[in-house]
Amino acid sequence: MWNALSSKRRRRLAQVPQGVRVYAVGDVHGRADLLVQLLSKIDADLEAHPAPRAIHVFVGDYIDRGSDSRGVLDLLIARSQRHETIFLKGNHEVLVEEFLRNPQSLATWRHLGGIETLLSYGVRPSVNPDAAEQTILAERLADVMPPAHRQFFGNLKRSFSCGDFFFVHAGVRPGVPLPQQRDEDLFWIRNEFLDSKEKFGKIIVHGHSPVADVDFHANRINIDTGAYATGRLSCLRIESDQTMFNVHCFGGAHVEARRLYL
Repeated sequence: MWNALSSKRRRRLAQVPQGVRVYAVGDVHGRADLLVQLLSKIDADLEAHPAPRAIHVFVGDYIDRGSDSRGVLDLLIARSQRHETIFLKGNHEVLVEEFLRNPQSLATWRHLGGIETLLSYGVRPSVNPDAAEQTILAERLADVMPPAHRQFFGNLKRSFSCGDFFFVHAGVRPGVPLPQQRDEDLFWIRNEFLDSKEKFGKIIVHGHSPVADVDFHANRINIDTGAYATGRLSCLRIESDQTMFNVHCFGGAHVEARRLYL
């Protein structure tokens, strides 16, 4: 009994540093229209409730599936010029980089929304492109993609840590310390992470696996609400003092305040 009570007392509130506010945005997937709305909501929130330091964290998968991947990147690059931003790499950014290196990977990428990304850059493949056409498509994409977009992809981060929160695209491998996580897991992991009850030392904030609503667990928070299919792009606001979560889901605003403990 004493040990149980002692353990309970030792729990502490998960926090970010004083004076910091984090806006964490889920998978955008080519939905520039939803991103415009969300950035407007963030601007209104900042105007109504100024913060000494506001960090925008985007958890990856900016492209594919939706119709305006190019427009999404333009918006994010413009945002980075006016605000402190952290852009994480998602598995779909891995896919476009792989296509540019190895055009034959289009056979995989096309089934995961790659055709929509090509179309957003004005690159139009045939119904069933052969190897020669795949090479031409990759060369054409490289030619028409603005240098700022190539630089954006090249500068994406694997993860971001702020206070008691660890931001990543897909998740982490249970049993592996956070500094030792592999790219393959950070960008692609699913069930081994989603099913784990392990305490990771920090609360993991991630996307990658769509859920109906922002999904809170004791060890992680999933902020991917399937924007490209549902029309709901989510933003998690984490306040420095009291770990206040404001969750905005378009297609029906949802606001919720929670506290999480380590």
